[in-house]
Amino acid sequence: MLNVNIANISVSVQGSFRDLLSNISFSVPQNSVYTILGKNGSGKSTLIKSFTSLLDSRFYKVKGGVEWKNVNLLNLKSEELLNIRKNEIRYVFQDSLNSLDPLKNVKYYFDNAECKKEKLEELLCEFQLPDYNSMILMHPYELSGGMLQRLNFVLALAINPQLIILDEPTSAIDSVNSLLSLKAIKNFVSRKNNSALIVTQDILFAQKVSDKIAFLSEGTLTDFIEVNELMNSNNSCINSFLNAYKKLSK
Repeated sequence: MLNVNIANISVSVQGSFRDLLSNISFSVPQNSVYTILGKNGSGKSTLIKSFTSLLDSRFYKVKGGVEWKNVNLLNLKSEELLNIRKNEIRYVFQDSLNSLDPLKNVKYYFDNAECKKEKLEELLCEFQLPDYNSMILMHPYELSGGMLQRLNFVLALAINPQLIILDEPTSAIDSVNSLLSLKAIKNFVSRKNNSALIVTQDILFAQKVSDKIAFLSEGTLTDFIEVNELMNSNNSCINSFLNAYKKLSK
Protein backbone atom coordinates (compact mmCIF):
# COMPACT_ATOMS: atom_id res chain seq x y z
CA MET A 1 0.00 0.00 0.00
CA LEU A 2 2.50 2.61 1.21
CA ASN A 3 6.02 2.48 -0.19
CA VAL A 4 8.53 4.86 1.39
CA ASN A 5 11.92 5.56 -0.15
CA ILE A 6 13.27 8.74 1.39
CA ALA A 7 16.92 9.58 0.73
CA ASN A 8 16.97 12.29 3.39
CA ILE A 9 14.94 14.82 5.34
CA SER A 10 16.81 18.00 6.19
CA VAL A 11 15.94 21.03 8.32
CA SER A 12 17.05 24.64 8.09
CA VAL A 13 19.38 25.65 10.93
CA GLN A 14 20.72 29.21 10.91
CA GLY A 15 20.30 29.52 7.18
CA SER A 16 21.72 26.16 6.10
CA PHE A 17 20.13 22.73 5.87
CA ARG A 18 21.33 19.72 7.86
CA ASP A 19 20.12 16.15 7.60
CA LEU A 20 17.73 14.87 10.25
CA LEU A 21 16.91 11.47 8.75
CA SER A 22 18.36 9.49 5.86
CA ASN A 23 18.02 6.16 4.04
CA ILE A 24 14.43 5.49 5.11
CA SER A 25 13.00 2.65 3.03
CA PHE A 26 10.06 0.36 3.81
CA SER A 27 6.63 -0.75 2.65
CA VAL A 28 3.43 -1.23 4.64
CA PRO A 29 1.35 -4.06 3.13
CA GLN A 30 -2.41 -4.41 3.29
CA ASN A 31 -4.11 -5.76 6.43
CA SER A 32 -1.02 -5.11 8.55
CA VAL A 33 0.04 -3.05 11.56
CA TYR A 34 3.61 -1.76 11.28
CA THR A 35 5.18 0.15 14.17
CA ILE A 36 8.22 2.41 14.30
CA LEU A 37 9.73 2.65 17.77
CA GLY A 38 12.00 5.49 18.76
CA LYS A 39 13.04 7.69 21.65
CA ASN A 40 11.78 11.25 22.13
CA GLY A 41 13.49 13.52 19.62
CA SER A 42 14.43 10.71 17.25
CA GLY A 43 12.34 12.23 14.42
CA LYS A 44 9.29 9.95 14.44
CA SER A 45 6.73 12.74 14.02
CA THR A 46 8.86 14.48 11.40
CA LEU A 47 9.05 11.25 9.41
CA ILE A 48 5.32 10.56 9.25
CA LYS A 49 4.50 14.20 8.47
CA SER A 50 6.84 14.04 5.50
CA PHE A 51 4.75 11.33 3.80
CA THR A 52 1.96 13.68 2.74
CA SER A 53 3.95 16.95 2.72
CA LEU A 54 2.76 18.15 6.11
CA LEU A 55 6.19 19.60 6.92
CA ASP A 56 6.65 23.35 6.37
CA SER A 57 8.59 23.57 3.10
CA ARG A 58 10.26 26.79 4.28
CA PHE A 59 12.19 24.86 6.89
CA TYR A 60 12.24 21.24 5.68
CA LYS A 61 13.41 19.51 2.53
CA VAL A 62 12.44 15.95 1.64
CA LYS A 63 14.31 14.06 -1.07
CA GLY A 64 12.97 10.76 -2.35
CA GLY A 65 9.55 9.31 -2.94
CA VAL A 66 6.48 8.17 -1.02
CA GLU A 67 4.34 6.00 -3.24
CA TRP A 68 0.64 5.51 -2.62
CA LYS A 69 -1.39 3.63 -5.24
CA ASN A 70 1.45 4.02 -7.73
CA VAL A 71 1.55 7.80 -7.26
CA ASN A 72 4.39 9.73 -5.61
CA LEU A 73 2.70 11.81 -2.92
CA LEU A 74 5.62 14.23 -2.81
CA ASN A 75 4.86 15.33 -6.38
CA LEU A 76 1.14 16.01 -5.93
CA LYS A 77 -0.50 19.41 -5.87
CA SER A 78 -1.98 20.64 -2.59
CA GLU A 79 -5.58 19.97 -3.67
CA GLU A 80 -4.78 16.35 -4.52
CA LEU A 81 -2.96 15.87 -1.22
CA LEU A 82 -5.88 17.33 0.73
CA ASN A 83 -8.23 14.88 -0.91
CA ILE A 84 -5.98 11.93 -0.02
CA ARG A 85 -5.54 13.12 3.57
CA LYS A 86 -9.30 13.51 3.93
CA ASN A 87 -10.44 10.26 2.35
CA GLU A 88 -7.61 7.74 2.17
CA ILE A 89 -4.78 8.42 4.63
CA ARG A 90 -5.82 9.69 8.04
CA TYR A 91 -3.57 10.84 10.86
CA VAL A 92 -4.12 10.67 14.60
CA PHE A 93 -1.57 13.06 16.07
CA GLN A 94 -0.20 13.06 19.59
CA ASP A 95 -0.96 16.75 20.07
CA SER A 96 -4.70 16.27 19.79
CA LEU A 97 -5.73 19.70 21.06
CA ASN A 98 -3.73 21.56 18.42
CA SER A 99 -5.18 19.26 15.75
CA LEU A 100 -8.59 20.86 16.31
CA ASP A 101 -9.85 24.44 16.25
CA PRO A 102 -10.89 25.33 19.83
CA LEU A 103 -13.52 27.79 18.50
CA LYS A 104 -15.40 25.05 16.65
CA ASN A 105 -17.55 22.52 18.46
CA VAL A 106 -17.44 18.79 17.85
CA LYS A 107 -20.53 18.98 15.61
CA TYR A 108 -18.47 20.90 13.07
CA TYR A 109 -16.00 18.01 12.80
CA PHE A 110 -18.74 15.38 12.70
CA ASP A 111 -20.46 17.26 9.86
CA ASN A 112 -17.19 17.51 7.91
CA ALA A 113 -16.64 13.78 8.30
CA GLU A 114 -19.73 13.24 6.16
CA CYS A 115 -20.46 10.12 8.16
CA LYS A 116 -23.84 8.75 9.16
CA LYS A 117 -24.90 9.57 12.69
CA GLU A 118 -25.34 5.85 13.46
CA LYS A 119 -21.71 5.14 12.58
CA LEU A 120 -20.50 8.02 14.75
CA GLU A 121 -22.65 6.83 17.65
CA GLU A 122 -21.15 3.36 17.28
CA LEU A 123 -17.59 4.73 17.30
CA LEU A 124 -18.25 6.99 20.30
CA CYS A 125 -19.54 4.01 22.22
CA GLU A 126 -16.58 1.89 21.14
CA PHE A 127 -14.15 4.49 22.51
CA GLN A 128 -16.21 5.09 25.68
CA LEU A 129 -16.92 8.72 24.86
CA PRO A 130 -20.14 10.63 25.70
CA ASP A 131 -23.14 10.04 23.44
CA TYR A 132 -23.53 11.87 20.14
CA ASN A 133 -26.00 14.51 21.38
CA SER A 134 -23.68 15.42 24.26
CA MET A 135 -20.48 15.42 22.20
CA ILE A 136 -21.72 17.72 19.42
CA LEU A 137 -22.19 20.57 21.93
CA MET A 138 -18.64 20.36 23.29
CA HIS A 139 -15.54 22.27 22.24
CA PRO A 140 -12.07 20.71 22.18
CA TYR A 141 -10.89 22.69 25.22
CA GLU A 142 -13.68 21.10 27.28
CA LEU A 143 -12.26 17.60 26.75
CA SER A 144 -9.41 15.91 28.57
CA GLY A 145 -6.26 14.89 26.73
CA GLY A 146 -7.38 11.27 26.65
CA MET A 147 -10.84 12.18 25.35
CA LEU A 148 -9.31 14.38 22.65
CA GLN A 149 -7.04 11.59 21.48
CA ARG A 150 -9.96 9.16 21.31
CA LEU A 151 -12.10 11.76 19.51
CA ASN A 152 -9.39 12.18 16.87
CA PHE A 153 -9.36 8.41 16.49
CA VAL A 154 -13.14 8.46 15.96
CA LEU A 155 -12.82 11.22 13.35
CA ALA A 156 -10.10 9.25 11.55
CA LEU A 157 -12.10 6.03 11.41
CA ALA A 158 -15.42 7.71 10.58
CA ILE A 159 -14.53 8.32 6.93
CA ASN A 160 -13.32 4.74 6.32
CA PRO A 161 -9.73 5.46 5.22
CA GLN A 162 -7.42 2.77 3.90
CA LEU A 163 -4.42 3.78 6.01
CA ILE A 164 -4.28 5.32 9.46
CA ILE A 165 -1.05 6.80 10.80
CA LEU A 166 -0.92 7.15 14.57
CA ASP A 167 1.56 9.28 16.52
CA GLU A 168 2.01 8.03 20.11
CA PRO A 169 -1.56 6.67 20.36
CA THR A 170 -1.22 5.75 24.06
CA SER A 171 0.47 8.92 25.33
CA ALA A 172 -2.65 10.54 26.81
CA ILE A 173 -4.77 7.52 27.76
CA ASP A 174 -4.86 5.01 30.59
CA SER A 175 -4.39 1.24 30.32
CA VAL A 176 -8.12 0.56 29.79
CA ASN A 177 -8.38 3.00 26.89
CA SER A 178 -5.07 1.70 25.57
CA LEU A 179 -6.77 -1.68 25.17
CA LEU A 180 -9.69 0.00 23.39
CA SER A 181 -7.27 1.58 20.94
CA LEU A 182 -5.50 -1.73 20.42
CA LYS A 183 -8.78 -3.46 19.64
CA ALA A 184 -9.87 -0.66 17.30
CA ILE A 185 -6.61 -0.83 15.33
CA LYS A 186 -6.84 -4.61 15.01
CA ASN A 187 -10.46 -4.38 13.86
CA PHE A 188 -9.59 -1.66 11.35
CA VAL A 189 -6.83 -3.62 9.60
CA SER A 190 -8.95 -6.78 9.48
CA ARG A 191 -11.47 -5.08 7.17
CA LYS A 192 -11.10 -4.67 3.41
CA ASN A 193 -7.50 -3.77 2.54
CA ASN A 194 -6.75 -1.44 5.43
CA SER A 195 -3.40 -0.91 7.15
CA ALA A 196 -1.99 1.02 10.09
CA LEU A 197 1.38 2.65 10.73
CA ILE A 198 2.23 3.61 14.30
CA VAL A 199 5.11 5.64 15.70
CA THR A 200 5.64 5.36 19.44
CA GLN A 201 8.07 4.72 22.27
CA ASP A 202 5.58 2.44 24.04
CA ILE A 203 7.23 -0.91 23.37
CA LEU A 204 4.64 -2.94 25.31
CA PHE A 205 1.79 -1.54 23.21
CA ALA A 206 3.84 -2.08 20.06
CA GLN A 207 4.42 -5.72 20.89
CA LYS A 208 0.70 -6.31 21.42
CA VAL A 209 -0.64 -4.53 18.34
CA SER A 210 2.04 -4.91 15.66
CA ASP A 211 2.76 -7.40 12.94
CA LYS A 212 6.25 -5.98 12.47
CA ILE A 213 8.42 -3.43 14.28
CA ALA A 214 11.34 -1.22 13.24
CA PHE A 215 13.51 1.20 15.22
CA LEU A 216 14.34 4.81 14.39
CA SER A 217 17.74 5.64 15.81
CA GLU A 218 20.71 7.81 14.91
CA GLY A 219 18.88 9.30 11.97
CA THR A 220 17.89 6.14 10.16
CA LEU A 221 15.48 3.22 10.31
CA THR A 222 16.25 -0.44 10.88
CA ASP A 223 14.57 -3.19 8.88
CA PHE A 224 11.13 -4.24 10.11
CA ILE A 225 11.20 -7.51 12.03
CA GLU A 226 8.58 -9.89 13.35
CA VAL A 227 7.52 -9.16 16.93
CA ASN A 228 8.63 -12.59 18.14
CA GLU A 229 12.16 -11.84 16.86
CA LEU A 230 12.42 -8.64 18.87
CA MET A 231 14.31 -9.98 21.88
CA ASN A 232 16.64 -12.13 19.77
CA SER A 233 17.87 -9.44 17.40
CA ASN A 234 21.58 -8.74 16.97
CA ASN A 235 20.94 -5.24 15.56
CA SER A 236 22.84 -2.66 17.65
CA CYS A 237 20.14 0.04 17.21
CA ILE A 238 17.43 -2.32 18.44
CA ASN A 239 19.49 -3.50 21.42
CA SER A 240 20.36 0.09 22.34
CA PHE A 241 16.67 1.03 22.39
CA LEU A 242 15.73 -2.06 24.41
CA ASN A 243 18.44 -1.37 26.99
CA ALA A 244 17.34 2.26 27.34
CA TYR A 245 13.71 1.18 27.68
CA LYS A 246 14.59 -1.31 30.42
CA LYS A 247 16.35 1.43 32.40
CA LEU A 248 13.34 3.74 32.11
CA SER A 249 11.02 0.94 33.24
CA LYS A 250 12.89 0.27 36.50
